[in-house]
Amino acid sequence: MADTSLKAQFDALQAERERTWAPEQLRRNAGTREDLVRKYDPRNHVQVGELVEPFTLVDGAGKEISRDDLLRHGPAVLIFYRYGGCPACNIALPHYDRNLTQRLRAQGITLIAISPQTPVDPALAPRHGLELLLASDPGNALGRRLGITFEPEDKPAVKPGDSWIGSLTGTGTWELPQPTVVVLDQDASVRFVDVSPDWLARTEVGTILDALPELRAAAA
Repeated sequence: MADTSLKAQFDALQAERERTWAPEQLRRNAGTREDLVRKYDPRNHVQVGELVEPFTLVDGAGKEISRDDLLRHGPAVLIFYRYGGCPACNIALPHYDRNLTQRLRAQGITLIAISPQTPVDPALAPRHGLELLLASDPGNALGRRLGITFEPEDKPAVKPGDSWIGSLTGTGTWELPQPTVVVLDQDASVRFVDVSPDWLARTEVGTILDALPELRAAAA
């Protein structure tokens, strides 16, 4: 049986929060997401047809992964997530893994999930039994180049020793990528891009598969 859609899973997460979170916490969370949606302008990020210049990511073992490594055998699907402890990312990544990893791998298409968190959260893959490749984008270098990062305006005060976004990611800032899916053709041009300013509304698997006609051709 197919997985429940991401929208349905995020709706359930939000319903649980409405039952258990304090009103002020709910307000701040919703306000930040609404502000990001309001300010989102698709002209500000990478566009279909643009060439993505060489970049370097770092996997969980500390090994560098280049753009050309990802494209060696075919296109690549890049999924940008926030950080390993993000509740919504812990819904989205297992969903993508279950529904995409094996299908893409069989056709030589790389699936990689990317976060600024450095090093990669070592608990994330074992927590869900993930098979997809996880990598760090140190300092949000690639995310910035693609135009998909943001910093919330409403930043809580941080005291020394506090656990906060900058300490979790290792960037020392509030900057995070907006959840994004980018499909790169083997020539490193952008075939598809979908940016989700609201992190509780992400690209569905079917939309990603529609951008990969190779899978349909293989099935035929």
